Amino acid sequence: MGKPTGFMEYDRRDRRYQPAADRVVHYNEFVIPLKENELSEQGARCMDCGIPFCHQGCPVNNLIPDWNDLVYRGDWEAAIEVLHSTNNFPEFTGRICPAPCETACTLNIDDTPVTIKTIECAIVDRAWAEGWIKPQVPERRTGKRVAVVGSGPAGLAAAQQLARAGHQVSLFEKADRIGGLLRYGIPDFKLSKSLIDRRMAQMRTEGVEFHTNAHIGVEIPVSKLRADYDAVVLAGGSEQPRDLPVPGRELSGVHFAMDFLTRNSKRVQGSPVPDSDFISAQGKHVVVIGGGDTGSDCIGTSNRHGAKSVTQIEILDRPPVKEDKGLTWPDWPNRMRTSSSQEEGCERMWNVATKGFRGDVEGRVMALQYCLVRWEKDAEGRWKMEEIPGSEGELKADLVLLAMGFMHPVHAGMLAELQTVAGLELDARGNVKGVTEGPNAYRTSVDGVFSAGDMRRGQSLVVWAIREGRQCARAVDEWLMGATGLPR
Repeated sequence: MGKPTGFMEYDRRDRRYQPAADRVVHYNEFVIPLKENELSEQGARCMDCGIPFCHQGCPVNNLIPDWNDLVYRGDWEAAIEVLHSTNNFPEFTGRICPAPCETACTLNIDDTPVTIKTIECAIVDRAWAEGWIKPQVPERRTGKRVAVVGSGPAGLAAAQQLARAGHQVSLFEKADRIGGLLRYGIPDFKLSKSLIDRRMAQMRTEGVEFHTNAHIGVEIPVSKLRADYDAVVLAGGSEQPRDLPVPGRELSGVHFAMDFLTRNSKRVQGSPVPDSDFISAQGKHVVVIGGGDTGSDCIGTSNRHGAKSVTQIEILDRPPVKEDKGLTWPDWPNRMRTSSSQEEGCERMWNVATKGFRGDVEGRVMALQYCLVRWEKDAEGRWKMEEIPGSEGELKADLVLLAMGFMHPVHAGMLAELQTVAGLELDARGNVKGVTEGPNAYRTSVDGVFSAGDMRRGQSLVVWAIREGRQCARAVDEWLMGATGLPR
Protein backbone atom coordinates (compact mmCIF):
# COMPACT_ATOMS: atom_id res chain seq x y z
CA MET A 1 0.00 0.00 0.00
CA GLY A 2 1.13 3.54 -0.65
CA LYS A 3 4.63 3.94 -2.05
CA PRO A 4 6.86 0.95 -1.22
CA THR A 5 9.69 3.24 -0.12
CA GLY A 6 7.50 6.12 1.07
CA PHE A 7 8.04 5.54 4.77
CA MET A 8 11.79 5.96 4.20
CA GLU A 9 11.47 9.02 1.96
CA TYR A 10 8.92 11.13 3.84
CA ASP A 11 8.88 12.19 7.45
CA ARG A 12 5.69 12.06 9.48
CA ARG A 13 3.78 15.35 9.33
CA ASP A 14 0.53 16.14 11.06
CA ARG A 15 -1.97 18.94 11.39
CA ARG A 16 -1.00 21.98 13.46
CA TYR A 17 -3.01 24.21 15.79
CA GLN A 18 -3.54 27.93 15.76
CA PRO A 19 -1.41 29.59 18.47
CA ALA A 20 -2.93 29.19 21.92
CA ALA A 21 -3.23 32.95 22.43
CA ASP A 22 -5.33 33.19 19.26
CA ARG A 23 -7.63 30.23 19.84
CA VAL A 24 -8.60 30.75 23.49
CA VAL A 25 -10.63 33.81 22.52
CA HIS A 26 -13.14 31.82 20.44
CA TYR A 27 -15.02 28.51 20.28
CA ASN A 28 -14.29 27.67 16.64
CA GLU A 29 -12.23 24.70 15.50
CA PHE A 30 -8.56 25.68 15.37
CA VAL A 31 -6.84 22.81 13.56
CA ILE A 32 -4.80 23.79 10.49
CA PRO A 33 -5.18 21.05 7.83
CA LEU A 34 -2.40 19.70 5.67
CA LYS A 35 -2.21 20.59 1.99
CA GLU A 36 -3.12 18.05 -0.68
CA ASN A 37 0.50 17.28 -1.65
CA GLU A 38 1.37 16.82 2.02
CA LEU A 39 -1.52 14.41 2.47
CA SER A 40 -0.42 12.46 -0.58
CA GLU A 41 3.04 12.08 0.94
CA GLN A 42 1.55 10.93 4.24
CA GLY A 43 -0.57 8.37 2.39
CA ALA A 44 2.59 7.20 0.63
CA ARG A 45 4.14 6.42 4.03
CA CYS A 46 1.66 3.54 4.54
CA MET A 47 4.05 0.65 4.18
CA ASP A 48 3.34 -2.83 2.84
CA CYS A 49 3.66 -4.28 6.34
CA GLY A 50 2.01 -7.62 5.56
CA ILE A 51 -0.27 -7.59 8.59
CA PRO A 52 -2.09 -4.22 8.90
CA PHE A 53 -2.13 -3.90 12.68
CA CYS A 54 -4.05 -0.62 12.24
CA HIS A 55 -7.08 -2.83 11.53
CA GLN A 56 -6.69 -4.31 15.00
CA GLY A 57 -6.50 -0.85 16.53
CA CYS A 58 -9.59 0.53 14.75
CA PRO A 59 -12.92 -0.43 16.38
CA VAL A 60 -14.96 0.27 13.21
CA ASN A 61 -12.61 -1.88 11.11
CA ASN A 62 -11.66 0.94 8.77
CA LEU A 63 -9.85 -0.25 5.64
CA ILE A 64 -6.99 2.08 6.41
CA PRO A 65 -4.25 0.94 3.99
CA ASP A 66 -6.78 1.01 1.15
CA TRP A 67 -7.72 4.66 1.52
CA ASN A 68 -4.18 5.69 2.37
CA ASP A 69 -3.18 4.26 -1.00
CA LEU A 70 -6.05 6.00 -2.78
CA VAL A 71 -5.08 9.37 -1.28
CA TYR A 72 -1.47 8.80 -2.31
CA ARG A 73 -2.68 8.16 -5.87
CA GLY A 74 -5.07 11.13 -5.84
CA ASP A 75 -8.30 9.12 -6.12
CA TRP A 76 -10.17 10.94 -3.39
CA GLU A 77 -13.67 10.01 -4.58
CA ALA A 78 -12.87 6.31 -4.32
CA ALA A 79 -11.29 6.98 -0.92
CA ILE A 80 -14.54 8.31 0.55
CA GLU A 81 -16.42 5.27 -0.75
CA VAL A 82 -13.99 2.96 1.02
CA LEU A 83 -14.05 5.08 4.18
CA HIS A 84 -17.85 5.19 4.30
CA SER A 85 -18.05 1.43 3.84
CA THR A 86 -17.11 1.00 7.51
CA ASN A 87 -17.71 4.39 9.16
CA ASN A 88 -20.89 6.48 8.93
CA PHE A 89 -19.35 9.61 10.42
CA PRO A 90 -15.62 9.94 9.69
CA GLU A 91 -15.84 13.71 10.19
CA PHE A 92 -16.54 12.97 13.89
CA THR A 93 -13.84 10.35 14.38
CA GLY A 94 -11.37 12.34 12.29
CA ARG A 95 -11.65 15.09 14.89
CA ILE A 96 -12.27 13.54 18.31
CA CYS A 97 -11.08 9.92 18.14
CA PRO A 98 -7.81 9.33 20.06
CA ALA A 99 -6.63 7.27 17.06
CA PRO A 100 -5.81 3.82 18.45
CA CYS A 101 -5.16 2.94 14.80
CA GLU A 102 -2.04 5.10 14.85
CA THR A 103 -0.86 3.47 18.05
CA ALA A 104 -1.19 0.10 16.31
CA CYS A 105 0.56 1.25 13.11
CA THR A 106 3.74 -0.70 12.37
CA LEU A 107 5.62 2.60 11.96
CA ASN A 108 4.69 3.47 15.54
CA ILE A 109 7.40 1.04 16.65
CA ASP A 110 9.77 4.00 16.18
CA ASP A 111 7.15 6.66 17.03
CA THR A 112 6.43 7.78 13.45
CA PRO A 113 3.02 6.25 12.61
CA VAL A 114 1.12 7.18 9.49
CA THR A 115 -1.11 10.20 10.15
CA ILE A 116 -4.22 8.05 9.74
CA LYS A 117 -6.62 10.31 11.62
CA THR A 118 -5.56 13.37 9.62
CA ILE A 119 -5.97 11.56 6.30
CA GLU A 120 -9.38 10.25 7.36
CA CYS A 121 -10.59 13.74 8.23
CA ALA A 122 -9.21 15.19 4.99
CA ILE A 123 -11.01 12.56 2.91
CA VAL A 124 -14.45 13.26 4.35
CA ASP A 125 -14.01 17.04 4.45
CA ARG A 126 -13.04 17.08 0.79
CA ALA A 127 -15.90 14.73 -0.08
CA TRP A 128 -18.42 17.14 1.44
CA ALA A 129 -16.79 20.10 -0.30
CA GLU A 130 -16.89 18.32 -3.68
CA GLY A 131 -20.50 17.21 -3.25
CA TRP A 132 -19.67 13.51 -3.37
CA ILE A 133 -21.65 12.65 -0.24
CA LYS A 134 -25.32 12.21 -1.02
CA PRO A 135 -28.29 10.60 0.75
CA GLN A 136 -28.61 6.85 0.23
CA VAL A 137 -32.36 6.50 -0.11
CA PRO A 138 -33.51 2.86 -0.09
CA GLU A 139 -35.14 1.52 -3.24
CA ARG A 140 -37.97 -0.02 -1.25
CA ARG A 141 -39.56 0.29 2.17
CA THR A 142 -40.10 -2.73 4.40
CA GLY A 143 -43.10 -1.43 6.31
CA LYS A 144 -41.28 -2.12 9.60
CA ARG A 145 -41.02 0.63 12.22
CA VAL A 146 -38.00 1.03 14.51
CA ALA A 147 -37.58 3.45 17.42
CA VAL A 148 -34.05 4.48 18.38
CA VAL A 149 -33.64 6.13 21.79
CA GLY A 150 -30.64 8.43 22.07
CA SER A 151 -29.06 10.53 19.32
CA GLY A 152 -25.40 10.17 20.17
CA PRO A 153 -23.03 8.41 17.75
CA ALA A 154 -24.46 4.93 18.48
CA GLY A 155 -28.05 6.05 17.96
CA LEU A 156 -27.20 8.07 14.85
CA ALA A 157 -25.29 5.19 13.27
CA ALA A 158 -28.02 2.67 14.07
CA ALA A 159 -30.75 4.99 12.76
CA GLN A 160 -28.93 5.71 9.50
CA GLN A 161 -28.19 2.06 8.78
CA LEU A 162 -31.75 0.98 9.56
CA ALA A 163 -33.20 3.72 7.35
CA ARG A 164 -30.95 2.64 4.48
CA ALA A 165 -32.27 -0.90 4.95
CA GLY A 166 -35.75 0.46 4.21
CA HIS A 167 -37.24 0.63 7.69
CA GLN A 168 -39.21 3.60 9.03
CA VAL A 169 -36.94 4.97 11.75
CA SER A 170 -37.83 7.41 14.50
CA LEU A 171 -34.96 8.80 16.57
CA PHE A 172 -35.84 10.13 20.04
CA GLU A 173 -33.66 12.61 21.96
CA LYS A 174 -34.41 14.04 25.41
CA ALA A 175 -32.51 17.30 24.74
CA ASP A 176 -33.66 20.16 22.53
CA ARG A 177 -31.21 19.28 19.73
CA ILE A 178 -29.92 16.11 18.13
CA GLY A 179 -26.42 14.80 18.85
CA GLY A 180 -26.28 13.61 22.45
CA LEU A 181 -22.92 14.37 24.03
CA LEU A 182 -21.56 15.14 20.55
CA ARG A 183 -23.84 18.18 20.64
CA TYR A 184 -23.45 19.53 24.15
CA GLY A 185 -20.79 17.43 25.91
CA ILE A 186 -17.92 18.02 23.47
CA PRO A 187 -16.96 21.71 23.14
CA ASP A 188 -17.49 23.42 19.80
CA PHE A 189 -13.78 24.15 19.47
CA LYS A 190 -13.18 20.39 19.16
CA LEU A 191 -16.22 19.54 17.02
CA SER A 192 -18.23 22.09 15.04
CA LYS A 193 -21.93 21.33 15.43
CA SER A 194 -22.53 22.20 11.78
CA LEU A 195 -21.12 18.73 11.09
CA ILE A 196 -23.98 17.14 13.02
CA ASP A 197 -26.56 19.34 11.29
CA ARG A 198 -25.18 18.37 7.89
CA ARG A 199 -25.50 14.67 8.67
CA MET A 200 -29.03 15.22 9.99
CA ALA A 201 -30.04 16.72 6.65
CA GLN A 202 -28.69 13.64 4.89
CA MET A 203 -30.47 11.30 7.29
CA ARG A 204 -33.80 13.12 6.95
CA THR A 205 -33.69 12.56 3.20
CA GLU A 206 -32.92 8.90 3.84
CA GLY A 207 -36.06 8.64 5.95
CA VAL A 208 -35.04 9.19 9.59
CA GLU A 209 -37.57 11.14 11.67
CA PHE A 210 -36.03 13.19 14.51
CA HIS A 211 -37.91 13.83 17.75
CA THR A 212 -36.34 16.23 20.27
CA ASN A 213 -37.50 17.12 23.79
CA ALA A 214 -38.72 13.53 23.94
CA HIS A 215 -37.49 12.00 27.19
CA ILE A 216 -38.39 8.33 26.99
CA GLY A 217 -39.35 6.92 30.37
CA VAL A 218 -40.13 10.39 31.72
CA GLU A 219 -42.29 12.29 29.22
CA ILE A 220 -43.06 9.30 26.97
CA PRO A 221 -43.48 5.80 28.49
CA VAL A 222 -41.21 3.23 26.92
CA SER A 223 -44.25 0.96 26.80
CA LYS A 224 -45.66 3.25 24.10
CA LEU A 225 -42.61 2.70 21.92
CA ARG A 226 -42.88 -1.05 22.36
CA ALA A 227 -46.52 -0.89 21.34
CA ASP A 228 -46.05 1.45 18.37
CA TYR A 229 -42.83 0.04 16.87
CA ASP A 230 -41.66 -3.36 15.69
CA ALA A 231 -38.28 -2.95 17.39
CA VAL A 232 -36.67 -0.55 19.87
CA VAL A 233 -32.96 0.30 20.09
CA LEU A 234 -31.66 1.68 23.40
CA ALA A 235 -28.66 3.91 22.67
CA GLY A 236 -28.94 6.43 25.49
CA GLY A 237 -25.30 6.46 26.53
CA SER A 238 -23.64 6.18 29.93
CA GLU A 239 -24.55 9.38 31.74
CA GLN A 240 -24.44 8.59 35.47
CA PRO A 241 -21.36 10.52 36.62
CA ARG A 242 -19.00 9.19 39.25
CA ASP A 243 -19.48 11.30 42.38
CA LEU A 244 -17.03 12.22 45.12
CA PRO A 245 -18.62 11.72 48.57
CA VAL A 246 -16.25 13.76 50.72
CA PRO A 247 -16.90 16.50 53.31
CA GLY A 248 -17.97 19.74 51.63
CA ARG A 249 -19.34 18.09 48.49
CA GLU A 250 -22.57 20.06 49.00
CA LEU A 251 -20.84 23.45 48.80
CA SER A 252 -21.80 25.89 46.07
CA GLY A 253 -19.25 25.83 43.28
CA VAL A 254 -18.68 22.05 43.23
CA HIS A 255 -20.21 20.68 40.01
CA PHE A 256 -20.18 17.67 37.76
CA ALA A 257 -18.08 18.40 34.68
CA MET A 258 -20.88 17.62 32.26
CA ASP A 259 -23.18 20.21 33.87
CA PHE A 260 -20.46 22.81 33.30
CA LEU A 261 -19.76 21.76 29.71
CA THR A 262 -23.38 21.30 28.65
CA ARG A 263 -24.54 24.71 29.83
CA ASN A 264 -21.58 26.41 28.20
CA SER A 265 -22.16 24.60 24.89
CA LYS A 266 -25.82 25.58 24.90
CA ARG A 267 -24.88 29.24 25.20
CA VAL A 268 -22.24 28.96 22.51
CA GLN A 269 -24.81 27.38 20.19
CA GLY A 270 -27.43 30.02 20.93
CA SER A 271 -29.73 28.17 23.32
CA PRO A 272 -30.97 30.24 26.27
CA VAL A 273 -29.28 29.48 29.59
CA PRO A 274 -30.31 31.77 32.47
CA ASP A 275 -27.49 33.36 34.45
CA SER A 276 -28.78 31.56 37.53
CA ASP A 277 -28.08 28.20 35.84
CA PHE A 278 -24.89 29.08 33.99
CA ILE A 279 -21.59 27.94 35.54
CA SER A 280 -18.85 30.47 34.85
CA ALA A 281 -15.12 30.09 35.43
CA GLN A 282 -14.40 33.76 34.77
CA GLY A 283 -11.96 35.18 37.29
CA LYS A 284 -11.95 31.98 39.36
CA HIS A 285 -9.40 29.48 40.58
CA VAL A 286 -10.62 26.30 38.89
CA VAL A 287 -9.71 22.79 40.01
CA VAL A 288 -10.57 19.92 37.66
CA ILE A 289 -10.62 16.48 39.27
CA GLY A 290 -9.89 13.81 36.66
CA GLY A 291 -7.24 13.52 33.98
CA GLY A 292 -9.25 12.26 31.01
CA ASP A 293 -10.81 13.89 27.95
CA THR A 294 -13.73 15.37 29.89
CA GLY A 295 -11.32 17.02 32.30
CA SER A 296 -9.34 18.36 29.36
CA ASP A 297 -12.53 19.85 27.87
CA CYS A 298 -13.16 21.59 31.20
CA ILE A 299 -9.68 23.11 31.03
CA GLY A 300 -10.17 24.48 27.52
CA THR A 301 -13.59 25.88 28.40
CA SER A 302 -12.35 27.46 31.65
CA ASN A 303 -9.52 29.18 29.81
CA ARG A 304 -12.00 30.58 27.31
CA HIS A 305 -14.11 31.91 30.20
CA GLY A 306 -11.06 33.76 31.53
CA ALA A 307 -10.27 31.68 34.61
CA LYS A 308 -7.67 33.10 36.99
CA SER A 309 -5.97 29.71 37.26
CA VAL A 310 -6.70 26.13 36.25
CA THR A 311 -5.33 23.08 38.07
CA GLN A 312 -6.01 19.50 37.03
CA ILE A 313 -5.48 16.75 39.59
CA GLU A 314 -5.23 13.01 38.99
CA ILE A 315 -5.17 10.27 41.63
CA LEU A 316 -2.98 7.96 39.54
CA ASP A 317 0.78 8.05 38.97
CA ARG A 318 2.24 10.36 36.36
CA PRO A 319 2.54 8.23 33.21
CA PRO A 320 5.93 7.65 31.61
CA VAL A 321 6.94 10.00 28.81
CA LYS A 322 7.66 7.04 26.52
CA GLU A 323 6.18 3.57 26.67
CA ASP A 324 8.10 0.30 26.34
CA LYS A 325 7.15 -0.64 22.76
CA GLY A 326 8.23 -4.23 23.30
CA LEU A 327 5.61 -4.62 26.02
CA THR A 328 2.78 -2.47 24.65
CA TRP A 329 2.74 -2.27 20.84
CA PRO A 330 0.31 -2.57 19.06
CA ASP A 331 -1.98 -2.01 22.06
CA TRP A 332 -2.92 1.36 23.55
CA PRO A 333 -0.10 2.33 25.93
CA ASN A 334 -0.15 4.20 29.21
CA ARG A 335 2.08 7.17 28.54
CA MET A 336 2.19 10.91 29.09
CA ARG A 337 -0.14 12.81 26.74
CA THR A 338 -0.81 16.53 26.57
CA SER A 339 -4.04 17.74 24.98
CA SER A 340 -4.52 20.99 23.08
CA SER A 341 -6.50 22.33 26.05
CA GLN A 342 -3.73 21.48 28.50
CA GLU A 343 -1.28 23.24 26.20
CA GLU A 344 -3.42 26.38 26.52
CA GLY A 345 -2.57 26.63 30.20
CA CYS A 346 -3.05 24.59 33.36
CA GLU A 347 -1.08 23.08 36.19
CA ARG A 348 -1.19 19.29 36.33
CA MET A 349 -0.76 17.28 39.52
CA TRP A 350 -0.58 13.50 39.97
CA ASN A 351 -0.96 11.16 42.96
CA VAL A 352 -3.49 13.55 44.52
CA ALA A 353 -6.50 12.26 46.49
CA THR A 354 -9.25 14.73 47.40
CA LYS A 355 -10.09 14.61 51.11
CA GLY A 356 -12.71 17.34 51.22
CA PHE A 357 -13.71 20.91 50.38
CA ARG A 358 -13.59 23.97 52.62
CA GLY A 359 -16.14 26.74 52.19
CA ASP A 360 -16.89 30.25 53.41
CA VAL A 361 -19.70 31.34 55.72
CA GLU A 362 -22.07 31.62 52.76
CA GLY A 363 -21.52 28.02 51.71
CA ARG A 364 -19.28 28.69 48.71
CA VAL A 365 -16.25 26.53 48.07
CA MET A 366 -12.92 28.19 48.85
CA ALA A 367 -10.38 25.38 48.86
CA LEU A 368 -9.83 21.74 48.01
CA GLN A 369 -8.17 19.68 50.74
CA TYR A 370 -5.95 16.85 49.55
CA CYS A 371 -3.22 14.40 50.38
CA LEU A 372 -0.66 12.67 48.21
CA VAL A 373 -0.83 8.94 47.58
CA ARG A 374 1.43 6.16 46.34
CA TRP A 375 0.48 3.04 44.39
CA GLU A 376 2.06 -0.32 45.14
CA LYS A 377 1.23 -3.93 44.31
CA ASP A 378 0.11 -6.27 47.07
CA ALA A 379 1.10 -9.92 47.44
CA GLU A 380 -1.47 -10.94 44.81
CA GLY A 381 -0.16 -8.42 42.30
CA ARG A 382 -3.09 -6.01 42.65
CA TRP A 383 -2.49 -2.27 42.76
CA LYS A 384 -3.19 -0.74 46.15
CA MET A 385 -3.30 2.95 47.08
CA GLU A 386 -1.69 4.32 50.24
CA GLU A 387 -1.88 7.83 51.61
CA ILE A 388 1.49 9.43 52.30
CA PRO A 389 1.62 10.67 55.93
CA GLY A 390 2.27 14.39 56.28
CA SER A 391 1.46 15.16 52.63
CA GLU A 392 -1.79 17.02 53.31
CA GLY A 393 -2.37 20.35 51.62
CA GLU A 394 -4.92 22.75 50.13
CA LEU A 395 -5.56 24.18 46.71
CA LYS A 396 -7.38 27.47 46.32
CA ALA A 397 -10.62 26.70 44.52
CA ASP A 398 -13.60 28.90 43.63
CA LEU A 399 -14.89 26.31 41.14
CA VAL A 400 -14.41 22.54 41.34
CA LEU A 401 -15.34 20.34 38.39
CA LEU A 402 -15.76 16.58 38.90
CA ALA A 403 -14.54 14.86 35.72
CA MET A 404 -13.97 11.34 37.01
CA GLY A 405 -15.89 9.45 34.36
CA PHE A 406 -19.28 7.78 34.27
CA MET A 407 -20.57 4.76 36.16
CA HIS A 408 -23.32 3.41 33.91
CA PRO A 409 -26.51 4.59 32.15
CA VAL A 410 -29.06 6.52 34.15
CA HIS A 411 -31.43 3.91 35.58
CA ALA A 412 -34.30 6.19 36.60
CA GLY A 413 -37.00 6.47 33.95
CA MET A 414 -36.68 4.29 30.87
CA LEU A 415 -34.51 1.48 32.26
CA ALA A 416 -36.37 1.35 35.56
CA GLU A 417 -39.68 1.06 33.69
CA LEU A 418 -38.33 -1.74 31.52
CA GLN A 419 -36.99 -3.53 34.58
CA THR A 420 -40.34 -3.30 36.35
CA VAL A 421 -42.73 -4.18 33.54
CA ALA A 422 -40.56 -6.38 31.29
CA GLY A 423 -37.72 -7.74 33.39
CA LEU A 424 -34.86 -5.92 31.68
CA GLU A 425 -31.55 -7.32 32.89
CA LEU A 426 -28.50 -5.23 33.77
CA ASP A 427 -24.95 -6.51 34.04
CA ALA A 428 -22.75 -6.34 37.14
CA ARG A 429 -21.64 -2.81 36.25
CA GLY A 430 -25.17 -1.50 35.83
CA ASN A 431 -25.17 -1.44 32.02
CA VAL A 432 -27.89 -2.98 29.87
CA LYS A 433 -26.97 -6.66 29.59
CA GLY A 434 -26.24 -7.93 26.10
CA VAL A 435 -23.69 -9.63 23.86
CA THR A 436 -22.24 -8.57 20.50
CA GLU A 437 -21.91 -11.92 18.74
CA GLY A 438 -24.15 -14.85 17.88
CA PRO A 439 -27.91 -15.13 17.32
CA ASN A 440 -28.68 -12.84 20.27
CA ALA A 441 -26.29 -10.06 19.29
CA TYR A 442 -27.29 -6.70 20.76
CA ARG A 443 -30.58 -8.10 22.08
CA THR A 444 -31.63 -7.30 25.62
CA SER A 445 -33.60 -9.67 27.82
CA VAL A 446 -36.78 -7.95 26.57
CA ASP A 447 -38.17 -9.26 23.28
CA GLY A 448 -37.84 -6.77 20.45
CA VAL A 449 -35.59 -4.43 22.46
CA PHE A 450 -31.92 -4.02 21.52
CA SER A 451 -29.11 -1.94 23.01
CA ALA A 452 -25.86 -0.49 21.67
CA GLY A 453 -23.10 1.94 22.52
CA ASP A 454 -22.20 3.14 26.00
CA MET A 455 -25.58 2.08 27.38
CA ARG A 456 -24.54 -1.52 26.70
CA ARG A 457 -20.73 -1.46 26.94
CA GLY A 458 -20.18 1.36 29.45
CA GLN A 459 -18.27 4.60 29.00
CA SER A 460 -16.15 4.38 25.88
CA LEU A 461 -15.04 6.13 22.69
CA VAL A 462 -17.12 7.65 19.89
CA VAL A 463 -15.58 5.16 17.46
CA TRP A 464 -16.80 2.23 19.58
CA ALA A 465 -20.29 3.76 19.69
CA ILE A 466 -20.40 4.01 15.88
CA ARG A 467 -19.26 0.40 15.58
CA GLU A 468 -21.94 -0.82 17.98
CA GLY A 469 -24.65 1.28 16.35
CA ARG A 470 -23.82 -0.23 12.95
CA GLN A 471 -23.67 -3.78 14.24
CA CYS A 472 -26.85 -3.36 16.26
CA ALA A 473 -28.67 -2.12 13.14
CA ARG A 474 -27.58 -5.27 11.33
CA ALA A 475 -28.89 -7.41 14.20
CA VAL A 476 -32.24 -5.56 14.23
CA ASP A 477 -32.61 -5.85 10.45
CA GLU A 478 -31.93 -9.58 10.58
CA TRP A 479 -34.39 -10.04 13.45
CA LEU A 480 -37.11 -8.14 11.58
CA MET A 481 -36.55 -9.59 8.11
CA GLY A 482 -34.96 -12.99 8.70
CA ALA A 483 -31.86 -11.93 6.76
CA THR A 484 -29.82 -8.76 6.30
CA GLY A 485 -27.66 -7.12 3.69
CA LEU A 486 -26.27 -4.51 6.07
CA PRO A 487 -22.50 -4.62 6.62
CA ARG A 488 -20.99 -5.11 10.04
